[in-house]
Amino acid sequence: MAILWIAIIPAILIIFGCTAAGPDYVPPVKEVPEYWQGDSPGRVTREGPAPGVLAKWWSTLNDPILSDLMEKAVGGNKDAGQARARILEERARRNISKAGLFPTLDASGSFRKTGSSRETGSKKEVDLYSADFDAGWELDIFGGPRRSLEAATAELQASEEDLRDILVSLLAEVALNYTQVRIFQARLDSVEKNLVIQDQTHQMAESLYVSGLSNEIAVQQAKYNLESTRSQIPALRISLEEAKNRIAVLLGENPGSVHALLKEKGPVPVCPLEIAAGVPADVLRQRPDIRQAERKLAAQTARIGAATAELYPKLSLSGSIGYEALDPDKLFLAHSRSYGFGPRITWPIFSAGSIRSNIEVQSALEKQLLAKYESVVLNALSEVENQLTIYMEEQNRKFFLNEARQAAMRAVDLAKIRYQAGMIDFTGVLDAQRSLLSFEDSLIQTEGNIISGLVRLYKALGGGWTSLAEDQPLKP
Repeated sequence: MAILWIAIIPAILIIFGCTAAGPDYVPPVKEVPEYWQGDSPGRVTREGPAPGVLAKWWSTLNDPILSDLMEKAVGGNKDAGQARARILEERARRNISKAGLFPTLDASGSFRKTGSSRETGSKKEVDLYSADFDAGWELDIFGGPRRSLEAATAELQASEEDLRDILVSLLAEVALNYTQVRIFQARLDSVEKNLVIQDQTHQMAESLYVSGLSNEIAVQQAKYNLESTRSQIPALRISLEEAKNRIAVLLGENPGSVHALLKEKGPVPVCPLEIAAGVPADVLRQRPDIRQAERKLAAQTARIGAATAELYPKLSLSGSIGYEALDPDKLFLAHSRSYGFGPRITWPIFSAGSIRSNIEVQSALEKQLLAKYESVVLNALSEVENQLTIYMEEQNRKFFLNEARQAAMRAVDLAKIRYQAGMIDFTGVLDAQRSLLSFEDSLIQTEGNIISGLVRLYKALGGGWTSLAEDQPLKP
């Protein structure tokens, strides 16, 4: 009989050894446009960004302080730390699934003292010593364990993409908040410069009033214009403080830890003259959230196979060898040995439809993840299109605001001259100064919007995770 099984088992392995139950995974194909609708010759090119540029896109802004903050964020951010821990978890889970492909071996030993009563025996006490070695191996004939390993591998890859996605968002948030810091500093500087001008205007109105060349209304108008401008400072300081503290938290540090680094006013980062956005197909390869959704779909497809394998018989081999003796000195002698081995087949005959229902569950989950993958792709394409439009239109807005600012500066000078000559009332001076402050503030915010748009564009393209992530190896 043993010889028969020795012949049958290799035949079964040859027939079914390369067969795995369930569907084989085929990556989804999503049609995307050939070009971006919002690209613009001279500002955005259709050539894909160079790997080094996309990996460290912030280097195009030529700001060493920003580069230093980026490196600190990758190493210290708590969300990134959690993602790294999840990768270690999924790696361990994969090892558990992989272990299911191999035989198991257990060793045990025991000592037992027994004695019978006078009513049923001789009341003799007996010492029993035993040592056993048990081996077992479930042959992966229909691919259940292999599909489970496929699913675990895909989940590990998905967790790695999750870390990369976190890094993309993290680096973008650091850059956006750094830009906000510089914008608020620039707006404060603009307000303070305008305060000097408005204070001079207030003094001029007082001088003319004292000389009898003007009335008190002009003095009070200059006064409330001056104080109204001064009232903007507290709100800007609050926003500046909040932006600095957000950066500290993103770096995994206590609020206030970056204040010394950002104390001195710095220039608003300057955008490069031209950026490389590539084509929509590049986004499918670059964005970690799309890659993660695809790996999740692959894992779920493998789970369908693992569920399908439950319909088929399972063949396992088991064996044991042991020793039993009444005297420990004789435990490992030849005549104390016992053994047993042989194959075992199990096949579910009736399960009230639970196995097939589980296959339907796993198949439905696959359809959900396929729809989610397609949704992630569409949202990614939409983000890039939106950021391209924002980036270019804010450039146009900056040009118009700069023209308006130049005109407002000229209007302020002319209004002062005409007011001193008595040709207009003081309202003309106030309107010109308020317009100048408004245009300067809007121009600074627009410069910030351009940088923020560039940051969000690189985020939408999936930039930032390929370089610094490799500098932060996972601990085993």
